[in-house]
Amino acid sequence: MAITLDRTRIATLIEEQAALLNERTSKSREMFTRASAHLSGGVASSYQGRDPWPIYIDSGAGDRITDVDGNEYYDFHNGFGSMVQGHAHPAIGDALGKRYPLGTHFAAATEDSIVVADELARRWGLPKWRFTNSGSESTMDAIRIARAFTGRDTVMKIFGSYHGHHDTVMVSIGVEYDAIGDRENLESLAYGGGIPQATVDMTIAVPFNDAPAMERRIERLAAEGRLPACVIMEAAMMNLGVVLPEPGYLEAVREITAKHGIVLIFDEVKTGLTIAPGGATEKFGVTPDLVTLAKALGGGLPSGAIGGTEEVMAVVEDGTVYQVGTYNGNPLSMAAARASLLEVLTPGAYDRLAELNDRIVNGCQAVIDKYDLPGYAVGIGSKGCVTFATEKIVDYETFKGAQDVELCELAWLWNMNHGIFMTPGREEEWTMSVVHSDESVDAYIAAFDSLAAALTEADA
Repeated sequence: MAITLDRTRIATLIEEQAALLNERTSKSREMFTRASAHLSGGVASSYQGRDPWPIYIDSGAGDRITDVDGNEYYDFHNGFGSMVQGHAHPAIGDALGKRYPLGTHFAAATEDSIVVADELARRWGLPKWRFTNSGSESTMDAIRIARAFTGRDTVMKIFGSYHGHHDTVMVSIGVEYDAIGDRENLESLAYGGGIPQATVDMTIAVPFNDAPAMERRIERLAAEGRLPACVIMEAAMMNLGVVLPEPGYLEAVREITAKHGIVLIFDEVKTGLTIAPGGATEKFGVTPDLVTLAKALGGGLPSGAIGGTEEVMAVVEDGTVYQVGTYNGNPLSMAAARASLLEVLTPGAYDRLAELNDRIVNGCQAVIDKYDLPGYAVGIGSKGCVTFATEKIVDYETFKGAQDVELCELAWLWNMNHGIFMTPGREEEWTMSVVHSDESVDAYIAAFDSLAAALTEADA
């Protein structure tokens, strides 16, 4: 039985840690003032923002980064998981150095794109590939391909999952608990302004880890003449911390979508190359019709990809779908991806990630057990989290209902003040790189132990 934490103490610790972080990041405050003159909100992406100011980064090497105030951190943010290779990896730097003098952009094919496509096909068991420049582009194009292949408009997604910032999937993501709706008919709600209601209405959300609910919603849509073109989903949810699929769930989804002639898209922007050589597709042994990649693919350069079966990707090859982009397959991105795939993300590197994952999950769980904290540790490949909840989180509804928001806020502040750079917010997780060490993992566990001690007023 977990202990009951003192909410007043949590609030006091949040206030103290926030004040300390503000004190330690005065140059970030100054840079925010400067940036706000012409950079909207002082950042290049809304996800980089933070109240009262964002933390501006100066440099990174290996598993460490340094902010503009000179504070050094072990990086467990890793660019939202993009830098599984580690910062400034010499193999990728060497590849870029050799490519640059040969020209950086032609809007034409180069050999590296062939090598990268061949390697992705080998890893995922999907024969046909195209490149993009981001995860949003990858999921946007994958949905267009699915719509063209099926001749249908409706899109089905998992409630609470993020699939990029294009209109079709900016639906039913950050929703308050009392707005989720009936589990059998979850609400379709725009994620922010500027999204047409007509687009929102074409996107239907269903709960994760509940294949029967998915099929029942599909059958009701079919009766309305709105059979979905595709189901787009993460095989493991990566924006509720980490929520793994329950046994048999993905196999059931594969069977349901095949039965109804629905294109199954695995969004592997976060899981691709980070939890196994062939991502979640390899890890869980279920092959979709289409897969989308980005983040870790480019080794720190903007790059994305779509992989698919011969049958579905035929609509690209025959010209039915115009899958285009001036910077698709950019020579620098492809050189970095080639070096990353062939020289950095090797079988030995994944063995090392597995060792690190065991070390951090077991270490964090030991802290939870030691202090009887309400929560549990979960991890897979390079990713994981401590979930502050008294029950297992299996979908968005349980996430919103059970997770301790204040503890998540405190944990982020505590980590930042104890040399651990993390993604802010209750949704994010730790992400490691292949160059993280036992030392960096042990530093993470030690920071968590000191937080637990402070929470329980025990000796650190």
